[in-house]
Amino acid sequence: MSFNVQEIRELREGRYVIIDDEPCKIVSITTSKPGKHGSAKANLVAMGLWTGQKRTITAPVTDKVQVPMIDRRQAQVVSVHGSTVQLMDLETYQMFELEIPSEFEGQLQAGADISYMEALGRRMITRA
Repeated sequence: MSFNVQEIRELREGRYVIIDDEPCKIVSITTSKPGKHGSAKANLVAMGLWTGQKRTITAPVTDKVQVPMIDRRQAQVVSVHGSTVQLMDLETYQMFELEIPSEFEGQLQAGADISYMEALGRRMITRA
């Protein structure tokens, strides 16, 4: 697993965080002021990258969270087999197979270049 550790106060909308062992994109962050009974609190709402599920964290702004290292890469389609596609990374020439997301069904063909994202050992096609 490749990730960094940051305090919640350092995070911004549009960045990524790991919640329940899944990388998530931060949708909104709201913070309260420090008060009589403790430090400032943050309410963080994020959407899972792989599942699209909404996840939340409510914690002091000084708490540390894991931030995934997201790698965006280019690949070439080698072949299409039903709902899977065989790809070759254009930098490392590594061959691998991925499921075709529903929004890209019928659009992928051999020889086409695509963009994919890799985080925490999982990959997903992001652009065809």
